[in-house]
This record gives sequence, structure tokens and C-alpha cells, in this order.
Amino acid sequence: MHYFLELAYRGTQYGGWQKQEEVPSVQATLDAKISLILRDVIETYGCGRTDTGVHASYFVAQFDFQNPLPPNFVYRLNGMLPDDIVVYDCREVDAGLHARFSAISRTYQYQVIHQKNPFQGILSWHFPHKPDIDLMNKAAAFFLKTEEYRCFCKGKTKNESYRCRVTEANWAATDQGLVFTVTANRFLRSMVRSMVGTLLKVGLGKMSIEQFEEMLQSGKRESAGKSAPAEGLYLVDVKYIGFTRFDAVTPPPVS
Repeated sequence: MHYFLELAYRGTQYGGWQKQEEVPSVQATLDAKISLILRDVIETYGCGRTDTGVHASYFVAQFDFQNPLPPNFVYRLNGMLPDDIVVYDCREVDAGLHARFSAISRTYQYQVIHQKNPFQGILSWHFPHKPDIDLMNKAAAFFLKTEEYRCFCKGKTKNESYRCRVTEANWAATDQGLVFTVTANRFLRSMVRSMVGTLLKVGLGKMSIEQFEEMLQSGKRESAGKSAPAEGLYLVDVKYIGFTRFDAVTPPPVS
């Protein structure tokens, strides 16, 4: 039987979603607890690979198990997981549905706060400057007109393609600062954090709109801005054909 898990996690203490040697990961933590409950070796596969320190208010993982799940599986699993990981739901799905490859879009949000906050420091980026949000949105509009994102990909990462189809990219003001929302069919490694760092450079007047457009066309990572820190980034939604998101999942972390 093929199952989808819907979960959320605070990534601060983890080296990302994926298993790594000598580094705690969300995947390894989840696999260990599920294996204990089901008394079998279970390996989950995630909808993506969030980097070290990156959070997910909504994440989808899959696993296979030959039998129906025991009663109160989700309740028991949450009782064993640490406080920074929660499972919302677990459902049997069609065997052809894949958590990663069947996803038609993913949405990320990046949280920026202007005032130092002892409660939000590990969940957002303290950025004391006040950038021009209109300029940043003018620059972000170019993302909907291009599919080549080599300039935002981490330098040594090998990709067969740097093409992504972005369908949403915008900044909005919040009570504490700003939030950047971006939706695409796929993302490159560190792509969103690089986008944020570069757009803030535009908002501070350190890069013109013309220079931003030239940078996109050049494909050169060194032409873009520095990547924003991991603590402000959240995966907030993943969409599939034939699978509807659990309606009790908390909304994205926009404040």
C-alpha cells in the first residue's frame, strides 16, 4: 500500500529534510519513528529537499507498507516525534502518485522582520532596512517572463536543466515586515534565498531594474545578490492532480 504523509517542521535543528551522515535530518527522524510503530524498516521520500535550517509549514512525504496502518497511527506517531515535527494526516493514495515527481507546483514564502524579535529570530530574517517594495515587485515580475534561473542556483550544484516555470512572485507588507511568495513547477538549490537577496538589493537601490534584467539574461551567479539566511524560508504548499490537501492544515505563516 502506498501512503502520503502531510506534515510540518521547524528546520532549525536539522541539516535539511534529507538523510545525511552525522547530521540530524527530518527524514531520518520520521523514518525511525514510523519504523518503530510499524515494526518494519520504513523509508520515506519527500516532495523536495529543504536545506539546512529551512522550515516547512506544509510538506508531503510518501512511504510504502504492505498492510493497513494500525488504529490511531497519526496520533501515535505525533506522540513519538519531537516538538518541532508534526504530522497532520496520513492517507493511502494511488500507487502511481509520487510525492516529488507528481507535484505540479510548490510554493515558498520568505519572512523578513524589520525589528529585532527574540521570539522570531530563528523563524525569520531580521533585516532592519526598509526597502522599496514597489521596486522589488517590479523586478519580481520578470520571473513570470523567463524560465532560465541559472543565476540563482548554488555554484557547484549540477543540474541537467536550469529551467523553472514561475507562476507567482510578489512581496507583501506584514505587521512585522515583509513576506515574499513564489510559486513554480520546480526550484533549484538555494534558488528562493538567492531571489530574496537579489530583490532586496534592488529594493535598497543597489541594483537597478535594468541591471536586474541583465543579470537574469546573463545566467551568472556572481551577478546576483547574496543568498538570504535559511531561517526565513518556508515551504508552504505543494499541489498535485488527484490529491487534495488536508483541510485542517494550518495556513501559511504570513503575519
